[in-house]
This record gives sequence, structure tokens and C-alpha cells, in this order.
Amino acid sequence: MAAEDIMNSDDFKKCASFHGHVCPGLAIGFQSARAALDQLKQNRAADEELAAVVETDACSADAVQVLTGCTFGKGNFIFKDHGKMVLTLFSRETGKGVRVALKPDAFQPSDEHKKLMQKASSGEADAAESARYRELHLEQTRRILKTPPEELFSITAVRMKLPPRARIEPSELCPVCGEPVMPSKMEPVDGQRICRACL
Repeated sequence: MAAEDIMNSDDFKKCASFHGHVCPGLAIGFQSARAALDQLKQNRAADEELAAVVETDACSADAVQVLTGCTFGKGNFIFKDHGKMVLTLFSRETGKGVRVALKPDAFQPSDEHKKLMQKASSGEADAAESARYRELHLEQTRRILKTPPEELFSITAVRMKLPPRARIEPSELCPVCGEPVMPSKMEPVDGQRICRACL
């Protein structure tokens, strides 16, 4: 499928709307989530049928949430702060999982793109540089979207213990700040249990 067709698809538009803009990171998340769902032969989770583990909190994570239906609020979207473009998706129905990891040479911005990325993120880019940066960013996004997933990612089947289902428990008040807290997230200190923020 052509990149423009993908960008005009309902699924990609939902990801872009949720994320707020179109960028290479969103495209990577979109492609990785589609690849994982295809490998597991699963559809988007209505509830907790799937569990996703992402190893970055960058742009790609938003596309994963939209396409897989795994979210922080449902407790089936887990973040591991490894700084890697990696998604591991599990099916509770089948017990199968798949790890989708970006290949080292799959996203290589040009020197010009890198330089403009730094200037844009620091607020130092002028109008012409900002326009050129957006142009290069869109080119990379299109390239990622039209590249077959097997060229972008290492895709491997995995088996491991599934993350627990979302935990629902009545809150307790932290004796230090007085705010309601999940008891399982409180820590014992000097004979009382306090929230981690006060710890």
C-alpha cells in the first residue's frame, strides 16, 4: 500500500489525531502495532484481551495505544523505560506474544535532518529551517509507512508470564499529604503506610 493511502486511512488518522501530529515516530509505532497484531492474528482489544509492553515513551507509544486498544487506564499498557523502539504484544486468549524491535538501520535521518531536528527542538530554527525540517520529517514518515514491516523490524515470537489484569482497590488516605492512594502503591515508613510521592 502506498504511504499516502496509509496516511489517509482511518486507522492512521486516529493515531495522528490522538498524538497531535504526524511524524516518523508515530509511523514506527503504527507499523510495529500493525505487525504485532498481524503476527498474533488479533484485532484491537475491546478490553484487556491484549497486553502491550513498550520500551519507550516517545511518539510511537501513542500509535500502539490507538491500534491495539491497550491503555494505561485499563492496566494493559506497560512502559519499561529502556529507550528502545520495541513493542511486545501478548494475547490473553492464546497465551502467545510477539516482540517487534526496530532494526538498527531502519530509521536513519540524514545529517541535514538531524541538524534541523536539534535546531527545531531547541527553538533555534528560523522559518525556512522549520519548513525544511517538516518536509524532511514528512519524507521519513512516508518512507517508514511504505516499508514492509520485516524490513523495519526484527519480529520474534515470545512466551513469558502475562502482566496481571488491571487492579481495582479502594483508596486509603496518605497520612502525610492526606490524598487518596491505592494501598498497593503505599510504602511502610515508621509504622505507617505513606504514598510514594511523600516517601
